[in-house]
Amino acid sequence: MTGTLTVQTAGPVATIRIDHHAKRNAMTAAMWRSLPVLLAQLQDDPQVRAVVLTGAGDTFCAGADIADLATIGTETAGDNLAVAAEEALAGFAKPTIAQIRGDCVGGGCQLALACDIRLAAHDARFGITPAKLGVVYPATSIRRLVNVAGLSTAQWLLLTAELLDATQAQQLRLVHELCPADTLQQRTADVAATLASRSLLSQVAMKQMMADPQLPAAQVQAWMDQVRDSGEAAEGAAAFLQRRAPRFPWTPHR
Repeated sequence: MTGTLTVQTAGPVATIRIDHHAKRNAMTAAMWRSLPVLLAQLQDDPQVRAVVLTGAGDTFCAGADIADLATIGTETAGDNLAVAAEEALAGFAKPTIAQIRGDCVGGGCQLALACDIRLAAHDARFGITPAKLGVVYPATSIRRLVNVAGLSTAQWLLLTAELLDATQAQQLRLVHELCPADTLQQRTADVAATLASRSLLSQVAMKQMMADPQLPAAQVQAWMDQVRDSGEAAEGAAAFLQRRAPRFPWTPHR
């Protein structure tokens, strides 16, 4: 069976599922190509306020499909399909969650680290293994790993190419929360519902600021202007005073 990415939407939450059962959900070149397209569609959908990325069955993603490795890295000069997909996910404006079971290795770890929040089952395993294959991990991916988990963790993962169990991964800041495999889906749904209930304006603005600490003052001011003009802050204050759930109306415009 050829691998594919599928999308299922339930209310304000969309789930992207990595499905390549024959190869532990390894990403083919076609799958890497399709992820930015799917993300662009979800970005344009005003009903979607949060996205979950997960794998079919009991595996998140075993990385890039080795059979497609040359195409993934060298389709055009200076292009890397895995990096392009990772950057599209990291740059996605709305909140994202990686729901992780089983192996989260190589390119799979790239994708998980590009998500805002990582929830994992106790059976998850994490690793970045280019040193086993004689290839060099992309510089942008290395920088993201260092930013998320620190230089010491990056050195261990990249230089040894050894796998970490879920407890080690949480201790080393790769994972936000662990839970039993049979409750992972429900816990993910609960966190996604929480994200979807918050002000998307606040989330989008703060994601951009976290991604770029040197964001120009003009862009920061533009976000402040939107807060004033959108009614988000007024709705948040009114809901607090009235002791009700807020109904935030703002959606991003591309």
